[in-house]
Amino acid sequence: MHTSIAAYHFVAIDDPAAVASNLRALAEQQGLLGTVLVAGEGINLFLAGEGGAIDAFLAALRADPRFASLQVKRSHSHTPPFARLKVKVKPEIISFRREGASPLDGRAPAVAPADLARWIGQGHDDDGRRLVLLDTRNREEIGHGSFAGALTLPIDRFTDLPAALEPHREALADATVVGFCTGGIRCEKAVNWMRDAGYGQALQLEGGILGYFEAVGGFGYEGRCFVFDERVALDPGLRAAADADAR
Repeated sequence: MHTSIAAYHFVAIDDPAAVASNLRALAEQQGLLGTVLVAGEGINLFLAGEGGAIDAFLAALRADPRFASLQVKRSHSHTPPFARLKVKVKPEIISFRREGASPLDGRAPAVAPADLARWIGQGHDDDGRRLVLLDTRNREEIGHGSFAGALTLPIDRFTDLPAALEPHREALADATVVGFCTGGIRCEKAVNWMRDAGYGQALQLEGGILGYFEAVGGFGYEGRCFVFDERVALDPGLRAAADADAR
């Protein structure tokens, strides 16, 4: 059984190349495979390996005060998620290329999964405002599943989101808009940008879809959640589509 982790952490890093080198050494020491991205704004991890090796890697990583509060989402699969280890230094850990989006300048307000599930059930937020769920992912990901009735955009890249969302501005004016994505990283930037661009009642889903699955299951969600590895997608029980399809 393979243990997979998805994690990101926005924090100022003055030495991204040095951090990348250290993370590569830690991952190789534990025999982990996957992708590690490092930028001046933080780190983004998708790794898999034996459970004890994952724990050892995380313990070493969190020993660095910059990453002590790193939050991790775990899942398990029979299918190996990754074929090799890739560690890269990038301009951003998730490319958006917009001013007013960086969580380093302040994090956008978030809604917890349990609260969102309640809002979905009642059809509005706790103040009675109309609820709109905004999928910030691309059309390939959306094809595997999304929240029922979510606003989806015909985009192929995350950088296309601002232009694709603009025609909906007036229709969203009276709504509480909850942006969501796979694990939360795109929501962090998208919702920050939205609030800076005048979408005043925009919130992010804490932990993204995977955090929602982990906390409350699949209530209000239809289908699976696409992931960028050999597992293909995860169902609300965090089971890999590739495992199910192999039976």
